Amino acid sequence: MKRLFLLIIVLGAAIAVYGQSTGPVIAWERSSYDFGDVAQGDKVEYVFKYKNTGNEPLLITNVQVTCGCTTPKGWARDPIAPGQSGELTVAFNSVGKFGKQNKVVTIVSNAVNTEGSQITFTANVLEKKTPND
Repeated sequence: MKRLFLLIIVLGAAIAVYGQSTGPVIAWERSSYDFGDVAQGDKVEYVFKYKNTGNEPLLITNVQVTCGCTTPKGWARDPIAPGQSGELTVAFNSVGKFGKQNKVVTIVSNAVNTEGSQITFTANVLEKKTPND
């Protein structure tokens, strides 16, 4: 009876571990980026690179931003096969912004890892100098 109980526990643990390791996994080369000092009114962008390290195709269905000053573009609309890479360009428009900016971009996908669902960037927006300053 003890052997049967032990076998059931080991089998259950193996199934749980296997279940967690299947599916698409989005792995970011960098999940955050700092633009540093940016003059007010400047438009800057950064290309976030990622790879599907899982064992099923990755599908990004949407990219959500928290502010109209941030624009995501260029992400793959077709499935990313296991082992393949992709890019997501994030543009930031600093018009009307001042001081430290922390922005979050949420990636909606079928990835099984929740830590791959957000990327961030920061910028320090400085007042634009006028010719008379």
